[in-house]
Amino acid sequence: MRFATWESDGTIRCGVVSDAGLHLLPEGVTILELARSGLPAALEAGAEAQNATAVPVESVRLLPPLDPPTVRDFVAFEEHVEGVRKSIDGESGVVPEWYQAPTFYFTNPYALVGAHDDVPIPPDCQALDFELEVAAVVGRDGRSLTPEQAREAIFGYTILNDWSARDLQAREMKVSLGPAKGKDFASTLGPWLVTADELEPYHDVDGFLALDMRVAVNGTEVGQDLLSNMGWPFDELIAYAARGTWVRAGDVLGSGTCGNGGCLAELWGRHGERTPPPLHPGDVVEMTVEGIGTTRNRIVPGVELPPVRPARQRPRLRKRPA
Repeated sequence: MRFATWESDGTIRCGVVSDAGLHLLPEGVTILELARSGLPAALEAGAEAQNATAVPVESVRLLPPLDPPTVRDFVAFEEHVEGVRKSIDGESGVVPEWYQAPTFYFTNPYALVGAHDDVPIPPDCQALDFELEVAAVVGRDGRSLTPEQAREAIFGYTILNDWSARDLQAREMKVSLGPAKGKDFASTLGPWLVTADELEPYHDVDGFLALDMRVAVNGTEVGQDLLSNMGWPFDELIAYAARGTWVRAGDVLGSGTCGNGGCLAELWGRHGERTPPPLHPGDVVEMTVEGIGTTRNRIVPGVELPPVRPARQRPRLRKRPA
């Protein structure tokens, strides 16, 4: 089943997606509440909603399918790490620490945008990039989960485009902390949330989802990979996120960017130059993941803000002047 959130005539509604369109859930019901109710109850509510008259998808503005309490983004594709490292610091290969355990960062749940929304270039950015990912949504609270428990806790999946300001990101991460504003401006989530049972046939023998992933810029395909090329399956990513702490229903966990052109920075590292070029106003980025759907975002100019003031050189006095 597929759940969506949309805006129409100033009103935000939630519902179920079918070939006929969007079927309204009862007023006030959110997809986050459905995720917290558990998959069986959500499927029952969705089946009942499909008796309602459908609204054409083309007549509404799709929003992110849910408002997650947190968004963690992993870096689970070896090929991506290899290419981006070459792009950012000129070094070849993958650091050995990547193989030891999944790595993630927390990104901003308030910066989520819909599947067809325009994406403004963030302030001070001259190297805007996309990142093709799939995200899992947790359907129950859990702490220190085993991978088996984590897999049972997955409510569904959606597409995540973790937009990146590569020039800002490169500067920030030299401080050994971040990323910060290199990421903290937009993440596309959508077009809808596909429940885990619907994608079960795509699991391979090792527990990975073998979904085809593609990204095109202005109609030209620049990247294609299989989600099953992840270094860890989602159940292990969720178990790691819950290691010694909690994950909560509605939490979003991204796979990290796929390889083979899942982002421009990987291609820049392999080509030794910024080819294809960074994104500019007017560019359209379209992502399609098998079994889930398609997002399509247009880049638009961003706001002009005053420059950031650099830090002053501290005198390092230890006592107040007399």
